[in-house]
Amino acid sequence: MKKLLLSCFLATLFLFSGITHIHADEYLRVGMEAAYAPFNWTQDDDSNGAVPIEGTNQYANGYDVQIAKKIAEGLDKKLIVVKTTWTGLIPALTSGKIDMIAAGMSPTEERKKEIAFSDSYYTSRPVIVVSKSGDYANATSLDDFSGAKLTSQQGVYLYNLIDQINGAVKETAMGDFNQMRQALQSGIIDGYISARPDAISAENANSDFKMIAFADGKGFTTSASDTAIAVGLRKNDTEMLAKVNSILAGISEDERVHLMDKMIDEQPAEQASDSADSNFFSEVWTIFKNNWDQFLRGAGVTLFISIIGTVVGLVIGLLIGVYRTAPKAGNKVLAALQTLFGWVLNVYIEVFRGTPMIVQAMVIYYGTAQAFGISIDRILAAVVIVSSSLWACVLFFLCSSIFSFFLLILSSELSSGGMYSSPRAFALAASMSCFFLRAASFFLSISRSVSCASIIVSIVTTSVSLSVLSASFPHFWASSLAISLAILAC
Repeated sequence: MKKLLLSCFLATLFLFSGITHIHADEYLRVGMEAAYAPFNWTQDDDSNGAVPIEGTNQYANGYDVQIAKKIAEGLDKKLIVVKTTWTGLIPALTSGKIDMIAAGMSPTEERKKEIAFSDSYYTSRPVIVVSKSGDYANATSLDDFSGAKLTSQQGVYLYNLIDQINGAVKETAMGDFNQMRQALQSGIIDGYISARPDAISAENANSDFKMIAFADGKGFTTSASDTAIAVGLRKNDTEMLAKVNSILAGISEDERVHLMDKMIDEQPAEQASDSADSNFFSEVWTIFKNNWDQFLRGAGVTLFISIIGTVVGLVIGLLIGVYRTAPKAGNKVLAALQTLFGWVLNVYIEVFRGTPMIVQAMVIYYGTAQAFGISIDRILAAVVIVSSSLWACVLFFLCSSIFSFFLLILSSELSSGGMYSSPRAFALAASMSCFFLRAASFFLSISRSVSCASIIVSIVTTSVSLSVLSASFPHFWASSLAISLAILAC
């Protein structure tokens, strides 16, 4: 009994070790993609004034980072970058995961409904990036792009600008600018809309890319809130907003222009292959060769969460099964408590069984921080989500194994004639039959309506959890590698 209590205590301590209350400290946590050069990018060292990325051994740099450093210095804090996917930036801010957003974000009216913005720290006109060898290399106005296949980044105002071009084919929005560059190079699209600094970066990265800038009256119609770039803050953080605006006011326009030019020159060189031998497989090999360590690290994290989530889910399922098959208590008070807990358990089962993983991730990771001020580590949150969702699937898998084992025993007895020639064998088979049928009933009682399960399902759901929790992109790439490893292991 003492060992059981000690084990429960250690397990509880481990789970809650990743849970902390959100509080102010000496760090200024700034959220950004770190994948949008020259505004922000990821590098492997701290050269040129780069700052650490939280939870990794990498660093972030770029125009946004340098502006954030000035803000941190003005606030007497140490800057740390929290690498977050674009769609996860605002939820991370409102839930307290980060202190502010500095990610080339425009203060659009839609975003102002959720967060507050500082004064602008950069303004840039939209341009179109095309191929020099393409049909639109000599375009000078929007009318010249009639019939062109165009796209832009998901969730930004640039994508909506395609509607201003008559006859243009609006392709599906893409996740980041690296994807758009690959699509343009491979001929999937004819061009993409971006801010001018990114277009200059694209030209520097690939000699076949060309930026199409428009003269006044021939380009896009935009508002000041669209072309401006500002720091995102929580609406109720008025004191911080005033301090940030005061710091930004001290940065002159000449200093901002010089800083942007400096970041364009210092951004990592990512020269694309311009040779005739370049093909899909060579591009895949180049990506893997440059990022193999991140692939392996991501695969390791994915497999770790999947395995831990599966084991914990199994334990949860066993405990639920024991409770649901336990006899009714003789004491009326205990019986009432048992019934009440049964209702709570049924609600738990129905909620987690019927709620999509994405919704669970949003509620557990962001909701707990926003509602209760509790910050849960991303890895712990992923384990909780996977464990809570997969226990029934795992138990269904075990139930199927039990039936298969039971049928194997019966087949063996029937083929050898032992079931009829030996009373002892018959008694053994009957006893095992009773045992396995009861075990099957036990498992089925807690895994109804579940169709299939395996560790591969856990890996896939882990990938979904990590994407919603805004983990670094190598984890997503590595999910397919993790699935392949699991299949080979099986």
